Amino acid sequence: MGTIIVFENVSLDGVTQDPTGEEGFSRHDWRAGLGPTDREAWDKLILDDALGAQALLLGRRSYEFFAARYPSRTGRLADRMNSLPKYVASATLADPGWKNSTVLDGDLAEAVAGLKHTVNGEIRVYASSQLVHTLIEHDLVDELRLAIFPLVMGAGNRLFGQTSAPKPLRLVDSRTVGDSLAYLTYQSG
Repeated sequence: MGTIIVFENVSLDGVTQDPTGEEGFSRHDWRAGLGPTDREAWDKLILDDALGAQALLLGRRSYEFFAARYPSRTGRLADRMNSLPKYVASATLADPGWKNSTVLDGDLAEAVAGLKHTVNGEIRVYASSQLVHTLIEHDLVDELRLAIFPLVMGAGNRLFGQTSAPKPLRLVDSRTVGDSLAYLTYQSG
């Protein structure tokens, strides 16, 4: 049985939009403010997280962002991202192109519930805020892992949207990554 684990980089005010500054929302790369110790610790956190995944579940825009970058990269993280099975939530993407990629058809909640029954292990969701909203609304997220960056964006898409009912979570781990990042892990229910 698979578990859906969402990993998000989040500002102190809950923004997840464009943390690299490459999408044009903000020209600010959140990592630019990190010292060398923070950056090294964050890089290790990301690599360790990817190594623990058995599959990726991504929204279309996040999929296209990663697919435009990782196939040409080298190193352990690139090797892992390129080799993992990837599932894309999209009504418009026909030919995903990136190795080991599958577009989910039909009702998203049903497709993801089915995916949880076919993938044995952790299914990782990265950088897909619209998808995360849907997964949370349908109680499909088993765990949230949040890397909290020490900045306030003031505007932008936020991790949590409106839900039809409260979604209880419990804190199962909190720690510091490097000198400035907080890393929080919550489990559903």
